[in-house]
Amino acid sequence: MKTGLVIGGVVVVLLTGGTWWSQSLQNSDPEILSRSGLHWHPMLEIYVRGEKVEIPQNVGVGPQYVAKPTYDASMQMTAMHTHEDIPVIHLEFPGLVREKDIVLGNFFRIWGKDMRSFGDTMRMTVNGEENTEYENYVMHDGDKIELRYE
Repeated sequence: MKTGLVIGGVVVVLLTGGTWWSQSLQNSDPEILSRSGLHWHPMLEIYVRGEKVEIPQNVGVGPQYVAKPTYDASMQMTAMHTHEDIPVIHLEFPGLVREKDIVLGNFFRIWGKDMRSFGDTMRMTVNGEENTEYENYVMHDGDKIELRYE
């Protein structure tokens, strides 16, 4: 009887310790932005030789996006999408969100465009500041992203 209690106690301690250790590793992951989702709205404007390129409404919305990452079948849209309020990109992620989920390059993949196909030279500013992260830029709520191509 005592042996069973000792073994049971050891199992409880190991499970509790393992759970705590696993959570502490997850909590220290700098790539995790949120564990409970996020709802952000960066803006994107694209200019080719001074002319504004219109980003279509409803990029990432509809059944044609089923194969795209983070598609929500109940809402018929990807977690990164546009509506009629262009140039706003909607980032509406449930649950765990990592930096790699909200990089600018993902929007272009969902749109079906190569970010570098608009011109030979590309210049990017974020909130008025030069930025060279391009596809790897981690978007944030309220960002104003401009891409200019020559």
